[in-house]
Amino acid sequence: MSVSTAAADQTVCCDISGHLPVLGREVTVPLVTGGEVTYAALDYAASAPALQRVWDDVAAYAPYYGSVHRGAGYLSQLSTDLFENARRTVAEFLDCREGDQVVFTRSTTDSLNLLAAALPADCQVFVFETEHHASLLPWRDARVTYLNAPRTPRQAVETLERALAGRDPHGPALVCVTGASNVTGELWPVRELAAAAHAHGARIVLDAAQLAPHHPVSVRELDVDWVAFSGHKLYAPFGSGVLAGRADWLREAEPYLAGGGASRKVTRRTDGGVDVEWHESAARHEAGSPNVIGAYSIASACKALTEAGYDNLVAREQQLIGTVRAGLAEVPEVKVLSLFGDDAPRVGVISFVVEGWNSSHFAAALSAEYGIGVRDGLFCAHPLVRTLLGSDPQVQGECGAPEAAPGEKSLNAIRVSFGAGTPDEHVERFVRAVKELVQEGARWQYRTEDGRCVPAV
Repeated sequence: MSVSTAAADQTVCCDISGHLPVLGREVTVPLVTGGEVTYAALDYAASAPALQRVWDDVAAYAPYYGSVHRGAGYLSQLSTDLFENARRTVAEFLDCREGDQVVFTRSTTDSLNLLAAALPADCQVFVFETEHHASLLPWRDARVTYLNAPRTPRQAVETLERALAGRDPHGPALVCVTGASNVTGELWPVRELAAAAHAHGARIVLDAAQLAPHHPVSVRELDVDWVAFSGHKLYAPFGSGVLAGRADWLREAEPYLAGGGASRKVTRRTDGGVDVEWHESAARHEAGSPNVIGAYSIASACKALTEAGYDNLVAREQQLIGTVRAGLAEVPEVKVLSLFGDDAPRVGVISFVVEGWNSSHFAAALSAEYGIGVRDGLFCAHPLVRTLLGSDPQVQGECGAPEAAPGEKSLNAIRVSFGAGTPDEHVERFVRAVKELVQEGARWQYRTEDGRCVPAV
């Protein structure tokens, strides 16, 4: 079965510059100084704009929508077909092994919480303090060892090896590591960390939320046991995510959610109770009516990125990274945050602080005066940002919330992030705006309102 429209079968590639069409390209926003400007969306690390291809595919499918695995009617059967085909598309995109399961979730956070719920009893977890909170926090029922931030990729591997060498060699263990930092954009030595984990009898899960939109992710080549990512960072909307990898721990665990879809057979006992036989497939952890449009949108994004070719996408992104880094290097007041140094390979995620500026004030001025959307705060990676800023790791702060008024010292940073849909003009405008704000100051007055720095009116 297939959706009988040309849009669902189209092949969309990037243009000769390696640029992919995304929604919102022509959106204009008002400036406090007067007039309007095309919005420069430079917060891809939080949520990337949806690909036009994805939106077209979803629009083509929408009239055919039906609840999957729930009916004999044509639309239900067609939707079930699309849903399961989406699972296969994601498995191909990730180069999964035979026998691996692809479970559709709500997000990376949901995926890692699902895996945390499936850990064997007395499992020990090893996680670097540099992780996003989605990777740092789910392991509440396990014995967790938090590892200090490494300053080189080699040090990361050595730190993990030392930690694993001291663990109970007979019990289960899991290593959780990011593929690309959501703060610095730096690539982590995933293949080497996986080898270290396996050499000590541990398994490894890869948080690919920031990696998959920028680089190909192969479960086989990286030799990871699981990979998790979010659709909303992969140019797909609708609150969907993926956990893909080995089936055994997932198959042996209690269902993540109990309900229809997860159960294969439910019977009443003579004592009045209920006996349940759960599915052993991915359905075991997909109870309820699944987000078929979300799964379909992820599959569409996977196809679009594959067809465009990561070589072209990576090459163009490296040019954009070069433009931003070169521009920021010309401003002495700007300090770019990094764990591994200037020469470390990275994706289009760059965080920095500006001497003499509160980070929220600077981000607000970029938005209000230049129509540029960036992120300021601790980026749901509090320990890492505080380590990079040299501040007290015990000091608390809210995700994304400023801790000082304009002009006061800020313990937050500013993050600019971009990807396959970013026009050259957006990063060029950003670099120009940074230089102007540092040299000339803001042209508008700002105040703190509800914990945010906003233009005074």
